[in-house]
Amino acid sequence: MNRIDETMLSEFRNEFRKDAHAKSAQAACARTEIKDLVFLPGNAAKLSGDFSIEIKTSAVTAQEKSGRCWMFAALNIIRERIGKICGIKDFELSENYEAFYDKLEKANNVLEMAIRYADCDLDDRMMEYILDGVHDGGYWDMAKDLIKKYGVMPKWVMPETYQSSHTQTFLKMYNSLLRKDVCELRKLIREGKDVTERKKQMLAEIYKAECIVYGEPPETFSFEYRDQNGDFHADYDLTPKEFFDRYADLDLDEFITVTNEPTGHKKMNHPYQFHYIGSMAEGNVYCLNLEMEELKKLTIAQLQDGMPVWFGCDSGAYGDRQDGVWDPESFDYANVLGGADFFMNKKDRLEYRDSFATHAMILTGVNLGKNGKPDRWKIENSWGKEVGKNGYFVCSDRYFDEFVYEVIIQKKYLSEEQKQMLEMKADELLPWNV
Repeated sequence: MNRIDETMLSEFRNEFRKDAHAKSAQAACARTEIKDLVFLPGNAAKLSGDFSIEIKTSAVTAQEKSGRCWMFAALNIIRERIGKICGIKDFELSENYEAFYDKLEKANNVLEMAIRYADCDLDDRMMEYILDGVHDGGYWDMAKDLIKKYGVMPKWVMPETYQSSHTQTFLKMYNSLLRKDVCELRKLIREGKDVTERKKQMLAEIYKAECIVYGEPPETFSFEYRDQNGDFHADYDLTPKEFFDRYADLDLDEFITVTNEPTGHKKMNHPYQFHYIGSMAEGNVYCLNLEMEELKKLTIAQLQDGMPVWFGCDSGAYGDRQDGVWDPESFDYANVLGGADFFMNKKDRLEYRDSFATHAMILTGVNLGKNGKPDRWKIENSWGKEVGKNGYFVCSDRYFDEFVYEVIIQKKYLSEEQKQMLEMKADELLPWNV
């Protein structure tokens, strides 16, 4: 076995000490954030300007200190539909309402998996997944399932609480309770006992805790508003499902997740689905894996028709939160950090877990350059209006190629060949293959 010995360390020291640039970089890093040191404002400035295709949207939302970006992005698309139909500007839907049922459904999913896999050892891969716990995060299909079952409501009907927008402490206690419940269910099942009633009691405990931190979801509400012409409208005693059906006028089943994940276990031009990662026990995530050029064509077509596009990307890659820029060419990590090449190709990056979709937002524009090809994309984020350009961000087309992994597209934009792909038997994957 080769060990790090004094001879090797001596070589390392000598190489560092004779590198004047490394010494200067060391001094700079001592008192400055690395992202600020590597940022190239001249390159970032090339992404400035208007967009040849642009959708005007309502005011930027803020998820605060929670991981509900996927939910915000889904609701931000639906609110544009409702706002357009009703003639309302800067309308927002209740993210807190969806979060309440997201956590309740996720708890039920965990308990159902615990029952199904009660005979598995604790070091089994599935048990490790179950015991990893529940998080704020999610995917489009999870939002779709929640909205179809529970509907939506205006934000003023069920506003945010401190806990709904600062979720760390509650999630820690929520997961502790879930793990305790999983432990108890496994013991009862191994003793040959029926756990149906006990599981119901466990969910009742979680429901009560959620009511305390999020508030109790209203069963009905009144929708009263003035439109942009000043005319007053009122619709009384609506359930959240009735509100969605009446005012969104959107068939969520007509949307599909299109991915670009060129990994060994995901075939290109082929559908696949993940089991067990939905909010609901009966849910799953279904995707069509396409080449990036096809994904971009579909995205542009939907934007051209005035419909924003939900998308998932790696928000930690080559980005600046304050300036609202995502672009590999605008961050020179290699030059500052000793010349190391940090870049992997997309396939290797995914397979070796260097990158994955960490954030969901909506695309509201794209600029098609003189060759008709996209060179930058406009993004509505959910980090509040204090960052980026009043909350809007921009990414380069290279960033899009490298770090955008999924978009949500209406099926009508798929080519006939792509629609036929949906008839193929989907490859079934387990959660750790996401």
